[in-house]
Amino acid sequence: MPASARHVTSVLETTEVTKSYFLEHGEVRALCGVSMTLSAGEMVSIMGPSGSGKSTLMHIIGLLDRPTTGSVVLDGHDISRLSPNELAALRNKHIGFVFQAFNLLPRTTALANVELPLVYGGVAGVERARRATEALEQVGLGDRLDHFSSQLSGGQQQRVAIARALVNRPSIVLADEPTGNLDSRSGVEVMATLQELHRQGITIVIVTHDDRVAKHAERIVSIFDGRVRSDEPVIGRVDAAEEMAKMAVAGGAS
Repeated sequence: MPASARHVTSVLETTEVTKSYFLEHGEVRALCGVSMTLSAGEMVSIMGPSGSGKSTLMHIIGLLDRPTTGSVVLDGHDISRLSPNELAALRNKHIGFVFQAFNLLPRTTALANVELPLVYGGVAGVERARRATEALEQVGLGDRLDHFSSQLSGGQQQRVAIARALVNRPSIVLADEPTGNLDSRSGVEVMATLQELHRQGITIVIVTHDDRVAKHAERIVSIFDGRVRSDEPVIGRVDAAEEMAKMAVAGGAS
């Protein structure tokens, strides 16, 4: 489906969002009036250096925190109007998280790790296994269902984490520095997985400080000193599948 056909429905909208922390020495403003819209089916990078406010924005987009002022609307829900329990339920249903450190249970199989969000959601065992298997097959790990984390490479563990993020069929998959703990080859494999999911129409948000990682998206929102410095389409988008092909050729030549 072409991008122009996908970008018609707003999944998430922030309007003049601020976030302040009140410390002993006074107020610290992490975000200063951030407004952005995320459309269904987009792949967007939020990029900025350490201390820019991108992690604070990620926590707010991911419904892990509330803004001090401004509004956040996710799939028509204004989060400022929700109770903590309602917010948790909305987060579990609409946001799939992928973390830099994978956050897998080490003595648990890939299948059981992916089933966890469904356990919290009260989904029955047979349906949990079916949906978790489907999610693992979607990221190319259908042959690793019974493998423990220690039996998987770093790239495979991150793909298990992506499957776990997908299993509730969320509105947004939010990936925080998804290649930060990986070698270059594994990092490219993970970005290829995210790009393939995007081609399938899944909405992806990548939070990163790395310009090369950010350019795998189709749009970059650059954050600096708590403000949106730029919000532009990517020129010269990186194709991870092409990168993998070049690595394979180089590996064969060596």
